[in-house]
Amino acid sequence: MKRLTLIIAVGLLSLGFVSANAQEEESSRSMADLLRLIEQGQSRDSRESRQREAAFAQARNRQQSLLNQARADRTRQENISSNLEQQFEDNQQRIITARQALDERLGALKELFGVLQTVAGDTQGRFDDSLTNIQYPDRGAFLVELGTKMAGASSLASIEDIERLWAMLQREIYESGRTVRFTHLVTAADGEQSETEVVRIGSFNIVSDQGYLTYRMNEGQVSLRELARQPEGRYTSTTGDMMDADSGVVTFGLDVTRGTILGLLVESPTIRDRIEQGGIVGYCIIALGLVGLLIAILRLIALSGDSRRVAAQLKRDTASADNPLGRVLAAYESNRDADTETIELKLSEAALKEMPGLTKGLLFIKVVSAVAPLMGLLGTVTGMIKTFQVITLYGAGDPKMMAGGISQALMTTVMGLVVAIPMVLLHTVVSGQSRKIVNILQSQSAGLVAQHSERKG
Repeated sequence: MKRLTLIIAVGLLSLGFVSANAQEEESSRSMADLLRLIEQGQSRDSRESRQREAAFAQARNRQQSLLNQARADRTRQENISSNLEQQFEDNQQRIITARQALDERLGALKELFGVLQTVAGDTQGRFDDSLTNIQYPDRGAFLVELGTKMAGASSLASIEDIERLWAMLQREIYESGRTVRFTHLVTAADGEQSETEVVRIGSFNIVSDQGYLTYRMNEGQVSLRELARQPEGRYTSTTGDMMDADSGVVTFGLDVTRGTILGLLVESPTIRDRIEQGGIVGYCIIALGLVGLLIAILRLIALSGDSRRVAAQLKRDTASADNPLGRVLAAYESNRDADTETIELKLSEAALKEMPGLTKGLLFIKVVSAVAPLMGLLGTVTGMIKTFQVITLYGAGDPKMMAGGISQALMTTVMGLVVAIPMVLLHTVVSGQSRKIVNILQSQSAGLVAQHSERKG
């Protein structure tokens, strides 16, 4: 590019020299200078070109050297890979040969070691769930090591290992029939931990002064905890007898399921829990039932007393004002000289005065017996509404989400029936007592009227 520029400049200068005749000498000198400059530029361009060519050649040689080194390294790695593949195949063949030799040498012992591995695994699971593990917590590590050794087939179990496993099984059988007293860390129901004296009854139950305990194995650590809720008193009292006994035969409530029933006891709801499941409707049913029961008992007591006094009045000749019949007879005595119609009216009036006291409360008891099932039905409807609301929000995939509404629906129905059935029976008894006294009053009144009519006639 520089050379072309110089040529163009020379051409322009040449044209300038041709057109300028008056300056020929000065143009000659300028041409000489221009020629010298052109020669110097050519020399410089030629030197730079040679330097660039030398740099390019040097870079090419370096790249070629790196390429040769990479090819040599690839060839070396390929050779190493081939050697490793061959070594792997040889090792595989050696392993196959060694296993065949091991199987041939083991013979019948192979089945024995398989059984030993199975027994070790089953024993480990049994020991983890056994109460004897509280006193012998180091058995698990040996069983894990033995199972790993047998599963890996890298080494065989020794006679000592087999004998030790046999001794552990024998000890488990022996301890399952013993009652042992010792001290261990126990977690109370409120979370407080303390060293407590406990008694282990074979491999079934473990108890303390507070009652039955639960056993758990958490990450190799033994945990004893009191039950959140103890069973009935007749069972809990036997744990105290077991703690106090030193020898002899003791009556004890044994959980043969090794704690399963005791665990279910914690989950089963109590009567209080059942009542709480009924909600507000359940509490209303119970309150209504208690009021009805109280009124029924009071009326039954009152009517029983009136019935005894009426029966006593039937045996006396003089009227007494402490009973309904005596008050009716007193009305007859005060109007003995009146005519028959007047006597009949007076006796009817006296009997009618006694009716409110004899039938008081019966209507309320009858209403309670009818309203209680209706309130139970109300609780059933509200419980099912709650259930459908849960299904709408969360779907029907989780039954626990619907358990609350279903429990309310069922419990309110049960509560309504539990209140209604006794109320119907009590209403029958109380109304029977009332009708009995009323019938006596009516019969005695009719008899007095008839006797008075005969005497007057």
